[in-house]
Order: sequence, then C-alpha cells, then structure tokens
Amino acid sequence: MGPTADDRYLSYVVRRLWAFPNVWWSMANEYDFVASKTESDWERLAQVVVGNDPCGHLCSIHNGVVPYDHSKEWITHVSVQGAAERIEEWRRTWKKPVVLDECGYEGNIEYGWGNITGQELTRRFWEGAVRGGYVGHGETYHRDDERLWWAKGGELTGDSPERIAFLRRVVEEGSGVLEPTGLGIDGLAAKGADGSDLLYFGIARPLFSTLSLSEGRYRVDVIDTWNMTIDSREEVCREGTLRVALPGREYIALRVTAH
Repeated sequence: MGPTADDRYLSYVVRRLWAFPNVWWSMANEYDFVASKTESDWERLAQVVVGNDPCGHLCSIHNGVVPYDHSKEWITHVSVQGAAERIEEWRRTWKKPVVLDECGYEGNIEYGWGNITGQELTRRFWEGAVRGGYVGHGETYHRDDERLWWAKGGELTGDSPERIAFLRRVVEEGSGVLEPTGLGIDGLAAKGADGSDLLYFGIARPLFSTLSLSEGRYRVDVIDTWNMTIDSREEVCREGTLRVALPGREYIALRVTAH
C-alpha cells in the first residue's frame, strides 16, 4: 500500500488495540527484507503508532540481517535477531533492554533455523539471560497439516517450554533482574538484584568452580537447568576463595547467595 493507505490503516489498528494491557508494537518482522519500505517510511510509521497510543506501550522493530538504529527515541527496547554472544555489545551500544526475539526454534523442519533441539534452545535462553538479555521462544515441529506453532499457534509439544519456565522461576527468585558481571567462566555470570551471583556453564562440564568472594557464609545452589533440580547447601568462604563441587555434566548453573 502507499503512504496514505498505510498511515490510515495503521492508525485504525493502533486505536483498536492500544487499550489492551498485553500489547506491544513491532514495526516490522525483518524490516530490512521489506524492499517496498525505506528507513524514512519506518520512521513515519513509528510516529503514527506513537501518536495514536496514549498508553505508550513497548515499541521496537525487528531485523533480518542488519539491526535497526535502536537509539531512536520511539524505540523502547532492542528487538533483534542474532546470537546471544552479542547481547552485551547491543546493551552498550543502545543502552536499552535487549530482546533476542529470534535465536532459532525448537523443531524438525528442513531449515536450519527451525530444527534445533529443545536442549539447545534452553541453552540459548540461559546464556541470553545471564548475558543480560531477554530471549523469545518459538516452536517449529512438522505436522501433517503443515500448521507450525511458530506461525499459527496451537499446542506446544516441545521440551523447552517447561525448562524456560524453570529459568524464569530462578531469575524471579533473584528479584527478577540479572546484570552481567565478570565473575565466572567465559564471563557467563550475572548478579541478581538480591545480590546473588548466578553462573551458567552451558556445554562445559567442570567438576568444581573456584570463586573469589568475601569471607563469610553462603547458600550455594547447584542448578541442573535441564532436569530442573536445585541442590542447595551451606558453604563457608575463607581467605577470599570458595571452591564449589559440581556434577561434571553439561547445562549446570551455580547460584551463590551471601547470608
């Protein structure tokens, strides 16, 4: 459609939906693949959305290959397709929350982006969270009627949803906010708002982890992110070092909280 029809239609949509609390605006899916629109078009359309939404819902724009300039005032958060390893870079660049809303999908279709395991998608969620981002879920299991959940909804059948819910529980127990820190292997560590330290080891399989901490007593939680178990115990840090025994298998996280 041309600009006049675009603006009129978009104004109508926003006015119909802005009163719902569970709405956020995504100006495009893979904006850089839409050949009929330029950046000036997206900027104009964004002003139509903002101008017709008195509640100021979250608003962003999703990329295919090239991320949009998320420093724009109308963008409330970074909506990006890519790898979790870049979350810290995006946070530094735009100084806004980062939603990694496309990092691959649990499924078994022919395309590489839609046939990763539930275990791998769960790993990407944990890595994204500990790096300070928010990761989006999707499922692309083949069905005879070709109705992928990813496109049309329905019932989830994969292994990752309940494990993502477990991750949410762990994050919320630490007051719901994670800030990346330099503590831990490969930098995959964050501090919760309650002061706890959360480390994620991913595919690494250490038998122990040695942490530099203040002397004192700590609650140590060894978290099996796949089996969704938490083994809690009391430890004492002496001389600034705490060595924690680990099970030596993949997908383990460690949470340490001072008493």
